[in-house]
Amino acid sequence: MASELVDVLRLLLGDPPHPSVLSDDAGIEGWWALHQRVAQPYATTVGRAFAAGFAMDRLGYAFASGYTEALTHLVPTLEGHRAALCATEKGGGHPRAMETRLEEVEDRYRLVGEKSFVTLGAHAEELLVVACIGTDDHERKKLRLVRIPKDRDGVRLVDGPASPFVPEIPHARLLLEGARVARDEVLPGDGYEDYVKPFRTVEDLHVMAAAIGYVAQAMRRVEAPREQLEALGELATSCFALALAEPLDAAVHVALGGAWKRFRVLVSELPWDRTDELTRTRYERDRALFDLAGAVRRQRLDTAWGRLGRLSIPG
Repeated sequence: MASELVDVLRLLLGDPPHPSVLSDDAGIEGWWALHQRVAQPYATTVGRAFAAGFAMDRLGYAFASGYTEALTHLVPTLEGHRAALCATEKGGGHPRAMETRLEEVEDRYRLVGEKSFVTLGAHAEELLVVACIGTDDHERKKLRLVRIPKDRDGVRLVDGPASPFVPEIPHARLLLEGARVARDEVLPGDGYEDYVKPFRTVEDLHVMAAAIGYVAQAMRRVEAPREQLEALGELATSCFALALAEPLDAAVHVALGGAWKRFRVLVSELPWDRTDELTRTRYERDRALFDLAGAVRRQRLDTAWGRLGRLSIPG
């Protein structure tokens, strides 16, 4: 994958940033068409996230590209599909909070429950639903991940209000009213340990990649200082490498913590005052995205440091 990293760096630092072909009324369909076109030449999901972010005219669409490629990284058969991970419920995203049930009915299953936040809302074509199938011997919930189309009978998406930042990206509440599920729509593995837990790291890296792509083209347009562009290139290299590593490894998560902090500092120091008024206004509005789930991210980093300190050192 080293050659693809070089291609990414040449895109961010060498290729002329072209004007976005998105119009203000392009919406999710316009974003998706552009995402597919610019991401297609890249073999890795993180490469596609960088390329898509570089093509976008706002942080919201870059985020959507990073989110989409993060899901494809975990479930490769999602490539070419708009999807959403449906995990969070009224009580949060921890396994204890999962009340949505996957009930067995004859030769198939059905889904019953509610999810409180679905990224992309009704624009998601495929839904990845975390559901409980019972408890183990220690009374811990057993979770599975179910993949179903959003137009399945018994699936209802209720649009939520626009977010104060990245308002272009819709979200919705998901109501599952006995939606039928075939056995082959239940993905292998544990719904939390094999999907939700690693997704936290995978999403951070892919969204960072797309954001670096977007920021790089915005700064190239205003001829930001060369040393700042060099720093973006160095950060892109770290992000690319970490995205190909095992997301549940404590060392990977600690390194991600450092990369995320450097990214936030670097972005805050860039000359946004040189950009046009629309770009600057959108950035000021949308930069709150980088603070989202900050407390949860810090807690995960502390946990990773704790795990790293307990690992044995090879002799």
